[in-house]
Amino acid sequence: MKNVKVLLASLAGSIIEWYDFYLYGTATGLVFTTLFFPSTNPAISILIAFATFGAGYAARPIGSLIFGHMGDRVGRKASLMLTLIGMGGSSFLIGLLPTYAQVGLLAPTLLVILRLIQGIALGGEWGGAVLLATESATKGVRGFFGSIPQLGVPIGLVLGTFSFTLISSLTTEAQFMAWGWRLPFLFSAVLIVLAIWIRSGIEETPEFKRKKDNGELAKIPIVQVFKYNKKDIFRIIGLKIGDGFFNVFLMSFILVYATTYIGYTRDVALFALTISCATMIVTIPLVGYFSDFIGRKKIYIGGLITMLLLAIPYFVMIPISSTYFFMLQVVLLGVVWAAIFATQGTFFSELFPANVRYTGLSFGYQIAAAIVGFGPMLWTSLATEYGASPYLFGGLMIAGLLISLLLAVFSPDTRIITQYEETVEKVQENERLSDTQVEVAMTTSTK
Repeated sequence: MKNVKVLLASLAGSIIEWYDFYLYGTATGLVFTTLFFPSTNPAISILIAFATFGAGYAARPIGSLIFGHMGDRVGRKASLMLTLIGMGGSSFLIGLLPTYAQVGLLAPTLLVILRLIQGIALGGEWGGAVLLATESATKGVRGFFGSIPQLGVPIGLVLGTFSFTLISSLTTEAQFMAWGWRLPFLFSAVLIVLAIWIRSGIEETPEFKRKKDNGELAKIPIVQVFKYNKKDIFRIIGLKIGDGFFNVFLMSFILVYATTYIGYTRDVALFALTISCATMIVTIPLVGYFSDFIGRKKIYIGGLITMLLLAIPYFVMIPISSTYFFMLQVVLLGVVWAAIFATQGTFFSELFPANVRYTGLSFGYQIAAAIVGFGPMLWTSLATEYGASPYLFGGLMIAGLLISLLLAVFSPDTRIITQYEETVEKVQENERLSDTQVEVAMTTSTK
């Protein structure tokens, strides 16, 4: 029951954080380009809107430093409570913002500020949610436990896109653009109260408590992690670059790419995204479970190779028909990328010792996220200049994937070689030894 509560707490907050974060990505392609960044040139509007989308990614390393420090010094739980408030509050306020037509430049300025707060909060959320799960698990189930908070990505995105799809179907175009788009953002307030209530009932992770009790916490985690684990920070950045660019395209930019450059309707694009994310909900825990038997590294390498082989065929085939579009979205995002992502939390966290794990895991991952977050700006510029060339887009994806694949081949198999100390197992063993010692003492005293 205790483990179920921990997993639920890690998943609940993760769902809310990603719901809010990707809600912005969906709204960028559908709403913000018109209401907050109007221009006589649609390409310019899209470019500026996605610059603010990328700003959220750029802010994530800042959040990883702030909340990573807190998580390694004060505790995982305290850090995660604050990330929820930051993300939920900023999303709710986005739903209340005036538009450019109402207040001019103040509207996009406020939107960018709230987007930065979102990025800072998410920069601390992901790593903490992963550690809440993995540091409460024994070695034999760590991969499965680490995959559970990753479910927050597809569930959050499904909730976000479904809410937009539902509201879009119930309103006219004019109503949707006037007030309908605000409702999913305002709904964040309800979800955030629920997540805080769930997380308030959990304890600190066993590994953090043991480090704190033994006085082994790092004074300045970021300094210590760069002193002793710098190689692994850069390893994480390189490992994440390849699938990260593809992920941002498949989960965010695809709405613009499919509607603006291919000619599909908004409903078709949203449906393709929704069914592929629904598939991820099945793929992620299954792959996490199997990673405890065959290892994170093998799955990671297999996923990168498959994604690399499908990179150009994906861009060639999705314009042919909506059937190909749906099918390839499900395969690439719902199965292949989901398999890679299912292992990342556990794989990356196993590279760092407990006293700097929150900082090291979060900072490396979020630096990579900051880089790939500006992918939409690059793709918009290229499409404007050269058109939506499948070989140009596919070639860019392949370049990033090759970097990640090379690093994955030379990474340790963390299922075997890990920085995790089997805290739960040690506690159980110590309890058994204590019980034995008490029995021996009682026997001796009776004699």
